[in-house]
Amino acid sequence: MTAETHLQGVEISAAQFFEIWHHYDSDGNGYMDGKELQNFIQELQQARKKAGLLAQILPTEENFLLFFRCQQLKSSEDFMQTWRKYDSDHSGFIDSEELKSFLKDLLQKANKQIEDSKLTEYTEIMLRMFDANNDGKLELTELARLLPVQENFLIKFQGVKMCAKEFNKAFEMYDQDGNGYIDEHELDALLKDLCEKNKKELDINNLATYKKSIMALSDGGKLYRAELALILCAEEN
Repeated sequence: MTAETHLQGVEISAAQFFEIWHHYDSDGNGYMDGKELQNFIQELQQARKKAGLLAQILPTEENFLLFFRCQQLKSSEDFMQTWRKYDSDHSGFIDSEELKSFLKDLLQKANKQIEDSKLTEYTEIMLRMFDANNDGKLELTELARLLPVQENFLIKFQGVKMCAKEFNKAFEMYDQDGNGYIDEHELDALLKDLCEKNKKELDINNLATYKKSIMALSDGGKLYRAELALILCAEEN
């Protein structure tokens, strides 16, 4: 059953949109992986081309999710800069209040003015869609599901993440001057070695893209342990 079959001629609420989203979560894990999300968006785009339906699927102020994914984030570097802005306390995740600010700013950029009650509803729907572990907050990899698959470089790093002990050892190795952060040149060396060791996951030809995206998390060119850990350190249960 296609998105067009589901949505043709129907204007739906944000809550109903979540139910349709859930239909396309084909493995039933409570969120969409990159491929599932890509298929969903492609079907919506095809529906638009065929019958101009995309704009009719949701009320103007309620199609913010599609607008965000298709229009606002043009690259993984932009995404990382956006993350750094809204992870205002540098905790490594965006809580509901930070996410609410994120969405408010996004809608204002699109010249959409909404009531605070609606913004709260959108925040809750976002959490339901992307909060894979149901902890009431969005981690970097969870919010990154908004990126088009081809721009989501974080997917590539899922298979090369290290345990905390390995990560700390690597950080200290590549922080060659021992100043507590990794600069652009030190990151370049680290990524080259990762690409060589993990050729199936990482393409050395994309090293410049990886580097720019990760450095977008840095503080004036200083990539501290906590920021790099978001990319390279696996969560411990």
